[in-house]
Amino acid sequence: MTPPAARPLVTRLTELVGCRYPVVQTGMGYVAGARLVSATSAAGGLGIVAAATMSLRQMTAAIREVGERTDAPFGVNLRADADDARERVDVLIREGVRVASFALAPRRELIARLKDAGVVTIPSVGARRHAEKVAAWGADAVIVQGGEGGGHTGAVPTTVLLPQVVDAVDVPVIAAGGFCDGRGLVAALSYGACGIAMGTRFLLTSDSTVGEEVKRVYLDGAETVVTTRVDGVPHRVLRTPFVDSLERSRLRLPRAIVNGARFRRLSGLSWAAMIREGRRMRHGRDLTWAQVLQAANTPMLLRAAMVDGRADLGVMASGQVVGLIEDLPSCAELIDRVMSEAHTVLDRLERLERAPRP
Repeated sequence: MTPPAARPLVTRLTELVGCRYPVVQTGMGYVAGARLVSATSAAGGLGIVAAATMSLRQMTAAIREVGERTDAPFGVNLRADADDARERVDVLIREGVRVASFALAPRRELIARLKDAGVVTIPSVGARRHAEKVAAWGADAVIVQGGEGGGHTGAVPTTVLLPQVVDAVDVPVIAAGGFCDGRGLVAALSYGACGIAMGTRFLLTSDSTVGEEVKRVYLDGAETVVTTRVDGVPHRVLRTPFVDSLERSRLRLPRAIVNGARFRRLSGLSWAAMIREGRRMRHGRDLTWAQVLQAANTPMLLRAAMVDGRADLGVMASGQVVGLIEDLPSCAELIDRVMSEAHTVLDRLERLERAPRP
């Protein structure tokens, strides 16, 4: 695929990871597979494989497929608390992956292992204190997601959280939550960020493997809601009749056990592994065991929509920015558009700066 012709924009992000443009495609479960990631990276952005919903073998295969499709840098998103996190890190190192992304703060020793091997480590954070912690541990950069973002999210909006983090750490800061175009990129840069990360906008591209009917639900339904009914913690999703039914229902242990059994069969996890996972999820949270089992079933709800195309039976993570999205461009078209818009805005601001003053 030929990269877009927009002018490059050099920032600390592009210098750190080697991508042409400061635009990151986030690691969305069951969405960010080899096709979407390779299309993003080949177009000049930084694609990130969503390995948290993949087995170790599936992750390895996805990494190799991206490498066959493009020689551009890309990343892989891992769960730092996974039982096989160390094995997955070893795969990234062996396969020459440029970036390791984490949804939760990776342990200090994992960061050190990656840095020693030359892998750029970029955790995602939702609070200033989390950014300070991982930066002190040696993280190379952070992705900061404000409350507008999809999936697990906090209450602080990007416009407040981003400058807090930029002022608190010396590492490059990538802004996420509420971005879909070049205007947003310039706004993020003005706050001190070195680029933007987008999830919903990349999900709604022609390179995304999500079914067309599900994409149409996103384009037609521009309302999101933050619910705790999916997995016990705040989760921003597209508002649908199914989500409304979850909000009205009472979470009961027998139903959660049945759903947990379905996920166990699909994932191949043993009950012992699921219990260990549940204990990790309960740590530091006020969750009942019914909520823990429902949380373990979250991948089933995501898979139902993103893989099986059942928007009526699944949960669709979505940022509030979905209300601004109206089409399904290719990744190359999207990145070209974002960068062209960004340069137009920057040129206009420069003309304002040069304008004669009275």
